[in-house]
Amino acid sequence: MDSFDLKDLTRRMEGAAETLRKEFMGLRTGRASVNLLDPVMVDAYGQHMPLNQVGSISVGDARMLVVSVWDKGMVKPVEKALHDANLGVTAQTEGTTIRLRLPELNQERRTELVKLAHKYTEQCRIAVRNIRRDGMDSLKKMEKDSAISQDEHHRFADQVQELTDKFIKKIDESLDHKEKEIMQI
Repeated sequence: MDSFDLKDLTRRMEGAAETLRKEFMGLRTGRASVNLLDPVMVDAYGQHMPLNQVGSISVGDARMLVVSVWDKGMVKPVEKALHDANLGVTAQTEGTTIRLRLPELNQERRTELVKLAHKYTEQCRIAVRNIRRDGMDSLKKMEKDSAISQDEHHRFADQVQELTDKFIKKIDESLDHKEKEIMQI
């Protein structure tokens, strides 16, 4: 390793932030979103696959999702997967169409969702800090191996810390935005 790769750390931190964004998309606010069903996995054809690979998902209205299962034989496994996902929705099946009615969010449920958002955010912060630690360890090893000077080590370490601070700030802003969205009545 001749030079320190800040781009790799940036890419990894962006990956952690993107994972948080996807987690947040699965948190239900007052409106129906097809992303609510992203984590649902169906046992289909001997494999564990995402729901969107066995049927199409659409928004019926502000509080309803519609799942159109492509294969009639997959309706029962899809119903089971939806039930096991514990999304707090009521499913109504008509042939190969499953309608999911989303209940109104009460204050207690909103508070639970905010706690979950905080949990996802903390996991993301930990991931970013672990990436920073990997970068710092790499710098120490490079200095020890005489690949970089002590001055370069300090300069790169400052850049890594700035990058980390930037991502933590971005993550916190995402949490603030999601919290407002969840608590909005």
